[in-house]
Amino acid sequence: MAEARDQTYELATFAGGCFWCMVKPFDQWPGVIRVVSGYTGGHKENPTYEEVCSGTTGHVEAVQITFNPSVIPYEKLLEVFWRQIDPTDPDGQFVDRGPSYRTAIFYHTEAQRLAAEASKQALAASGRFDKPIVTPILPAGPFYPAEAYHQDFYKKNPEHYHAYRAASGRDEFIRKHWG
Repeated sequence: MAEARDQTYELATFAGGCFWCMVKPFDQWPGVIRVVSGYTGGHKENPTYEEVCSGTTGHVEAVQITFNPSVIPYEKLLEVFWRQIDPTDPDGQFVDRGPSYRTAIFYHTEAQRLAAEASKQALAASGRFDKPIVTPILPAGPFYPAEAYHQDFYKKNPEHYHAYRAASGRDEFIRKHWG
């Protein structure tokens, strides 16, 4: 028990379109303590899902990950993130369009900012995409957890989750660009 209390955990916050699709890819890694779906980047305190989807709050759907950096480094989380999104789309992700579905990396420390910038540059230089990488790297601000029915959606509603992912175009895009 004392060992668990001595652990130093960090936060990572990523917006990758629909947050339902962004939990499972991170949730399965050793060292990831928790993945919370929520809203960040906007001006409205404690927004609701409907308010965020209206595009009037400035928020994006995002996931906030609590992780143990001695087990899984932030750079690995960045790698997982890039492989879940279309980093060249400034207007949303796959079938989800609009400002609440834009991508972003929200850094919590200067070290995270530097790592995110380096990973973005490496991705751009890789030649994997024929358009510019437009995902911004922004300072983290307040994060508001989404309503309970959005949390761990892939576990609570596996059939709906898998049907949505398949129909959204996300899985096809990931297969095409990452194998």
